[in-house]
Amino acid sequence: MTVHGEREIVPSVGRAEAAKVLKAFTDGYNEGYRKLDPAVIARVETGALAEIGKADLAAQSVQTPGGNPKYPSLVLDDARFAIPAQAGWPKFFLADTRSNRDANRWLVVFTRYGVKEPWKAAYLSIVSPGKVPEFTTGKDGHAEAVPTAAGKDHGLMADPGKVSAAYTDFLRTGKGSFVPGPRTTGLREERDKVRRTATFWTEFIDTPEKAPAFPAPALRTKGGGALVFFTAHHREKRTMAEGLRPAVTDPRTKALLKGELKRSVTYTRVSEAAVEVPPRDADGGMINFLNRIDTMTAAQGE
Repeated sequence: MTVHGEREIVPSVGRAEAAKVLKAFTDGYNEGYRKLDPAVIARVETGALAEIGKADLAAQSVQTPGGNPKYPSLVLDDARFAIPAQAGWPKFFLADTRSNRDANRWLVVFTRYGVKEPWKAAYLSIVSPGKVPEFTTGKDGHAEAVPTAAGKDHGLMADPGKVSAAYTDFLRTGKGSFVPGPRTTGLREERDKVRRTATFWTEFIDTPEKAPAFPAPALRTKGGGALVFFTAHHREKRTMAEGLRPAVTDPRTKALLKGELKRSVTYTRVSEAAVEVPPRDADGGMINFLNRIDTMTAAQGE
């Protein structure tokens, strides 16, 4: 009997295959960073993670021409897979892993856009071991994906597909239900310090992202909430006072810099985050950041 993954609700991947996908990712990641070859990274990463990888390799290629054969291997083991049963595409699953880089858990979300398409890593979040949420599972052991289709009731305080827009609105206005902290109120305070100074002023533009290029996969957690992954883009234009020229000293920024530094420089950044979204009926519930990785991907002088 043929099972059609585009119509039937089936596990997004088998556990044995999920382990192979994780290994293929780490193998490709290590090869890409040793050869500094963006084509290798493109085979195993997508979305925000691919943007970060491409910028990393571009910067390192300037600093280390010819590759970096001594790049230390990334090892992800002790994998615990959260595999939802889904119909339609894209499909996703989560690998909760141990890393040889630090004592945290590395959560890698893999997505696949069709039966003939490869699995690729779309999100990476680094979370303290005690902070990884417990996922709701059925009798078959499969995790529960939060519905994102129009008309489906997700039962959450915020639609997973709209969390990116809610976050960028918060950065702009300060309005929204986010737990105070370094990625929310703290980031706004940091920005306020540089909006206008004696030597320069700064403009910020935050752009939300959504599927299909940047899906927001979400897994139901015990208690009725969900762990949601999302992407946003950020631009920061710094303009110098009359008679002053911007200076760039950071090696990565210098490697990615285009144009000529005359009066201003615009930094483009991508952020990918993992947040806990409470159930709709939670009293005083707020969206809580577990991790946010923010990386500069381009710099333009003018």
